[in-house]
Amino acid sequence: MIPRYSRPEMVRIWEPENKFRIWFEIEAHACDAQAELGVIPKEAAQAVWQRGGEVPYTPERSRRIDEIEAVTKHDVIAFLTELAELVGPEARFVHQGMTSSDVLDTCLNVQLVQAADLLLADLDELLAVIERRAFETKDLVCMGRSHGIHAEPVTMGLKFAGFHAEFQRNRERLLAARKEIATCAISGAVGTFANINPFVEEWVAKKMGLEPEPISTQVIPRDRHAMFFATLGVIASSIERAATEIRHLQRTEVREAEEYFSPGQKGSSAMPHKRNPVLTENLTGLARIVRSAVVPAMENVALWHERDISHSSVERMIAPDSTVTLDFALKRLTNVMDKLVIYPDAIERNLNQLGGLIFSQRVLLALTQAGMSREDAYKAVQRNAMEVWNGNGRFLDLLKADKDVTALMSDSQLEEIFDMGYHTKNVDTIFKRVFGRA
Repeated sequence: MIPRYSRPEMVRIWEPENKFRIWFEIEAHACDAQAELGVIPKEAAQAVWQRGGEVPYTPERSRRIDEIEAVTKHDVIAFLTELAELVGPEARFVHQGMTSSDVLDTCLNVQLVQAADLLLADLDELLAVIERRAFETKDLVCMGRSHGIHAEPVTMGLKFAGFHAEFQRNRERLLAARKEIATCAISGAVGTFANINPFVEEWVAKKMGLEPEPISTQVIPRDRHAMFFATLGVIASSIERAATEIRHLQRTEVREAEEYFSPGQKGSSAMPHKRNPVLTENLTGLARIVRSAVVPAMENVALWHERDISHSSVERMIAPDSTVTLDFALKRLTNVMDKLVIYPDAIERNLNQLGGLIFSQRVLLALTQAGMSREDAYKAVQRNAMEVWNGNGRFLDLLKADKDVTALMSDSQLEEIFDMGYHTKNVDTIFKRVFGRA
């Protein structure tokens, strides 16, 4: 998590001041619940809010907590000690029947929910941009490729539509992950509620916008977190897929699309002519960072008995790093898509580059419909296609000169096959499936 790849809104979620404020709210709400039960005096609960909550959590308060932790070697105890300095004698009622994981795990889930909300907003912005670009280029016919080799025509709009559908699925996945991670545990040591009433957990969960964890041992089960980080990894992979497509389209030999190159921008310290796909290359790298959190999150699921802390150091790193990085990457991809420069002339040039070979399947099908066996039709089409591939003419002309082909098809029938519109006739149908409109 470095400033170069960070945005302040997401960074704030992981700053100590936000964390300590959440810790305070968990403890203070728990005090309110205990007061409702008559376990602690209501005046004590009020004192916690008034004396501990009125003073904002600032870097100065965070430093004081750090100073105490340097002695206690325990972060939650350090937090409670600093809180007691403000609250006074009533602080003895704070943390009644609770264990550190009640605070730590509930706070982490609150932070992940906050992060998910920012990422959902990022996805909404990205989806809106992709939808606009899809309709702008819906009918712009371009070369479709498989294995990097010319295959059959598609449209540039279909490329955008494919990305839109994928990121819409990612949005649904993130919503599900958000719901799964939004749980609260205030169940005490080993999760049995021996020293705290389950009512407290229900109270705190409602106040924090969470659901009570059905069974938490001493920690919230980490399969929830594994699914959350796996979802972030899938979103990162979708970002890389879009970035890779743009990088390929920007290659000099293709040059059908290009990242926006701003006035004054430089592409190379050595070669002044360079315009490199640096943003999408950067996105490819950032996706790797987000995905790198997935395996550690999976490995955090298997803890010893009711609790150990082998997961703790992992989560302190992967939670901020992966969410901050993904937030930055989504925003960067949105800007790339928004300003992506498309070159219709280059697209047209590439469509015509192989002298009509992109219609080979349609010729194959027409010959079989005319009575030729599929095997013979394939041979006839391929031998003419290979001549074109080797630079020995145009596909349609060679077919018209092939006796096996002309025995079954007239010149006019062959010419009808070479119709670009044939390949785009169902674009509206696909758009209606993706966007609900064409």
